[in-house]
Amino acid sequence: MNAVRRLHLGVDIGTSSCKVVAVDQEGAVVSTATRGYPLHSPRHGWSEQDPEDWWAATSACVRQITTALPQLGDEVVAIGLSGQMHGLVVLDADDHILRRAILWNDQRCEAECQAVTEAIGGPAQVLNEIDNRLITGYTAGKIAWLHDHEPDKFRRTRKILNPKDFLRLRMTGQFATEVSDASGTGLFDVANRRWSPAMLDAVGIPESLLPTVVESPDSTGGLLPEVARHWGLSEDVQVYGGGGDAVVQTASMGVVKPGDIGVTVGTAGVVAAVAETCPENSGNVQVSCYNAPGLWHIMGVSLSAAGALQWFTDVLNELPSSPDVGFPAIIDLAKDIPAGADGLLFLPYLAGERSPHYAPAATAAMLGLTRMHGLGHMVRAVIEGALLNMREILDAFADLNIPCERVIASGGATRDPFWLQTMADVFGIEVVTMTGSSEGGAYGAALVAGVGAGTWSSFDAVYKHLQVSARFLPDRHTADRYDRIYAGYRNLYGHLAAVYDDIKIARGDE
Repeated sequence: MNAVRRLHLGVDIGTSSCKVVAVDQEGAVVSTATRGYPLHSPRHGWSEQDPEDWWAATSACVRQITTALPQLGDEVVAIGLSGQMHGLVVLDADDHILRRAILWNDQRCEAECQAVTEAIGGPAQVLNEIDNRLITGYTAGKIAWLHDHEPDKFRRTRKILNPKDFLRLRMTGQFATEVSDASGTGLFDVANRRWSPAMLDAVGIPESLLPTVVESPDSTGGLLPEVARHWGLSEDVQVYGGGGDAVVQTASMGVVKPGDIGVTVGTAGVVAAVAETCPENSGNVQVSCYNAPGLWHIMGVSLSAAGALQWFTDVLNELPSSPDVGFPAIIDLAKDIPAGADGLLFLPYLAGERSPHYAPAATAAMLGLTRMHGLGHMVRAVIEGALLNMREILDAFADLNIPCERVIASGGATRDPFWLQTMADVFGIEVVTMTGSSEGGAYGAALVAGVGAGTWSSFDAVYKHLQVSARFLPDRHTADRYDRIYAGYRNLYGHLAAVYDDIKIARGDE
């Protein structure tokens, strides 16, 4: 008879779907389930979801996994939570949802963020309080917007939560969050791992509206009896802190020590590192508490990475006479073009930019275009532009004395070896992929829960189970070529910064 396996469920509430993974004590993924849900955009720049959809999707995913457990002879011992960061969920005194959640990518509160920044004494004082710039994605601006535009709902609010912590409340009845997600609210003193009284005053809310903050591997309580019965689990199953998706994704990649850099190439490009002290942030990166207690997470987010290539592919597919072209065929066009795309350069600011430059008004540009350039050149320039832009984030890390000795890569685009080899050549350092990291935040949340439950004694013990699945070394000649290209590329934003104001005028923006 086989021994009972200890399983750890990782639940990730993403922007488009919920994913639940079951991970055993060897760090192997033994089961996965996914359910989608709608995204609502009632106005331009608005992005909302119904938290009830998250709960229904989570419940369906967990049931899909647990119904097979009696046959497998496995036992779920812990649940970890991950979710899209920065979102706003507001509940009344009876824990009823007051409105649809306002998400991380919602852009409605720029004026409120500016007002809060001014109220606290300007950008430098904001950095002093929360170790970050107050960007429109953060929760604080959304709370201020609710106060200004939906005052009745604001007055009735008794609990303010991020998305994954709404699930926690439904699972356990506990009003709690953990340090990494709290770091993305714009209300958290990241260096000291606590709420910032000054930021709460500036936004106009008491701390009682915010959840208790724990470290990521801490237990936040067992399952409520009715939830345990419905899911076929024991009430003794503990729910652990988990992490905000962008942070716990780094944990899922095995990034736990200085020198390793996590790079996720999805729609956006995320460059992340771990530090033993909270760095002094100039505002062009995001600093969070890490999922391993006593460490900090430094992240630069480029808003368009593989998303830039997806945009280019979508444009090509608009041609009525053309068959649908997918990523593999598009990338094949770039493989026959030399590094540097014969002088064609692409700035990937299709959605503005957050890092390496905070530039909401920036727009994309293809520079150096001549009659000699064809479709393959454009594809290669888009891929190189996304990676050169992320290299600028690595430079920002270097300014913070964060070493970069190896890149651990993940994300949908990294399934193609061309992206990974080009990344190694552009960055000039070794790039590896790790087992398990393709499952993203859900896998990271399961690992955090395993540490909390004592399956693993530490994060170092967890990572002994992770193996390098692929390795890419820079080609020295190609890397030298990219060094020369980068010397010019990194100056382009500065040259074009003033142009964006002229573009706004030409568009007729107010």
